[in-house]
Amino acid sequence: MAPEGASLPIIDISSYVNPKASPESRQETAAALNRACIDYGFFYLTGHGIPESRLEQVISLARQFFALPLPEKNKIKRYDAGGPEGGDGARGYQGMGENVTQGRQDHHEAIDLYREWDMQKDDTKTPGTNKTLQGPNLWPEQPAELKPVYLEYIDQLQQVGKALVHAMGAALDLGPEAAEGTATREVEDEKVFVRNTDNSFWVMRLIGYPKLSHPAALDAAADELSCGEHTDYGCVTLLLADPTPGALQVLLKDGTTWLNADPIPGAFVVNIGDMIERWTNGLWRSTRHRVIHRGNGYRVSVPFFFEPNFDAVVKPLGKCVEKTGGEPVHEGNTYGEHLLGKVFSNFYG
Repeated sequence: MAPEGASLPIIDISSYVNPKASPESRQETAAALNRACIDYGFFYLTGHGIPESRLEQVISLARQFFALPLPEKNKIKRYDAGGPEGGDGARGYQGMGENVTQGRQDHHEAIDLYREWDMQKDDTKTPGTNKTLQGPNLWPEQPAELKPVYLEYIDQLQQVGKALVHAMGAALDLGPEAAEGTATREVEDEKVFVRNTDNSFWVMRLIGYPKLSHPAALDAAADELSCGEHTDYGCVTLLLADPTPGALQVLLKDGTTWLNADPIPGAFVVNIGDMIERWTNGLWRSTRHRVIHRGNGYRVSVPFFFEPNFDAVVKPLGKCVEKTGGEPVHEGNTYGEHLLGKVFSNFYG
């Protein structure tokens, strides 16, 4: 484990949330963000403007859902795409042990929500069935407040995501925003991530973790893990979690040391995903992490994955290629192609 007292950096994003912030405050934020992304790939995010009371409400509503009897939770059960149940293979409730990471079952349950499908649909598909990712979100009936609260919260999170990826573009020193009318998705200025996430195909998970029955599961080779070691496959993750300590663990850049990323009240735990690693040509690397909940109680977390647009082409940025030796690590493809590959392999399988 990490040395006692070690902690992730804290980034105040308020200068990018506030359109009237000074250039100096933005430069300071961008420099801190660049250092955090190079050294850790993880950080705490403050200054986002979402009230702590709303964050507490989001966790409380998720906890209320997971406390329901299984038959009630199964009313929104996820089913495979194309089947008679009308599932799309991605949205809905996933029972204990159904998520797989590195070939092993994870000891958690979850609800998965996505941006509603608004891409061109295949008009020849059989009525009553959905292609992968093309079904509606399955919202629980109980608690009744959950859907309206979460819809408003998701809108708030998208604004935070927009501010964060703007700051990331500045942190990479990509240059000022192109002149109005000339900035397409392909223009590699400080708002390149903003334009490529302006219709973000976001994902939200509500996750419930019972205490592991084998405390020895601290060993990564143990049969039972809350969520196995992985990197996130998208852009940036804004994680909200209850106060449970010692559960989320981040692998430091030495490849051997695990650091507890314990929650800070009012802050998100943020990490960059594989798409940012690709865009930066490995200058910023996505960081491996895992969840091992050995403490008391039932842990709840609600990560929000602020992702590229479904049709955004993600390939190394020219300036990042120059900074990393001149050879691109990937020829690029759309985020949708990348995402579908993950869905078909159960994300972490």
